[in-house]
Amino acid sequence: MPSTTSPSPTSAHSLIDISHRLRSRDYTIASLLDEHSTLTTEHLTSILFTNPTTCRHRLQLLRRLGFIDRFIRNRPGLNPMCWLPGLLSARYTALARGDSPPSIKAVRERQDRVYSSATLDHLLAVNDVFVSLLVHARRRRGTALTRWWSERTTAAAFGHRIKPDGHGVWTDGNQETGFFLELDRGTEPIRRLVDKLASHRKLRAEGGPQYPILFVLPSRLREQNLHRKLADRPEPTLIVATTCPESGPERAGPVWRLAGNGRHRLTLADLPSSHGQPGPLTPGPTHPDDHPLRLIVTERDRWPS
Repeated sequence: MPSTTSPSPTSAHSLIDISHRLRSRDYTIASLLDEHSTLTTEHLTSILFTNPTTCRHRLQLLRRLGFIDRFIRNRPGLNPMCWLPGLLSARYTALARGDSPPSIKAVRERQDRVYSSATLDHLLAVNDVFVSLLVHARRRRGTALTRWWSERTTAAAFGHRIKPDGHGVWTDGNQETGFFLELDRGTEPIRRLVDKLASHRKLRAEGGPQYPILFVLPSRLREQNLHRKLADRPEPTLIVATTCPESGPERAGPVWRLAGNGRHRLTLADLPSSHGQPGPLTPGPTHPDDHPLRLIVTERDRWPS
């Protein structure tokens, strides 16, 4: 179960009852957890706070208020504290977008589904990639992750033609680079990775955007094997780029190797990318409401303390 202790009395309160305790950053946490299912304490600290202790105290307060919840899975390996939508944050995000609020049962079932998921480690690794871009943007003025969609939202936005692990738009100055993310943990044959490109080819043929498909791979050897397979089965209508840990941790930096372009590596902003012509399968350029931190990022791109 996500909660290891019984709910506090305040957890039965309404949003109105706790409204005086909530800040823009808290609503941002609610929005991020709703879209991406779960984020760790480290994720939230790195993108929304400057002090880890302040972050932990704030998250615990929000839990006591019944706004969010958390769990730890005690299994071999790393077991980070994972945060989830609570009843009140789930009500807030649903009502804010005009949907009916979920029942207590529905919220608990969603929490338990995340806790029990066999792909939790994969989800956290996917979120790591996008969080690293938000952290990069926090440190470098003029850059931003201006769109971050989950697998669920991405699939719906592109007519369920594709099912990547996520979609983002990286902005560096006036350059917008849309991309689809495929995170590989080395658990399936290389040919399965190449097979995933068929749905992207179909989307492109039906008028979808020309975004690069980014493969994040667990090792340089795995990356080399994928490039060999891509050379045997070229995709002239698609842009495919790869990275691995040996290339460096900065996902916005010169770590991306284009398929068919030798061993030269490009920055994320330098990858070919086009929003394409407007249409039902083309969300187009980003707008302010797309920004994952839209409630706390001002026009001057200042960040919360």
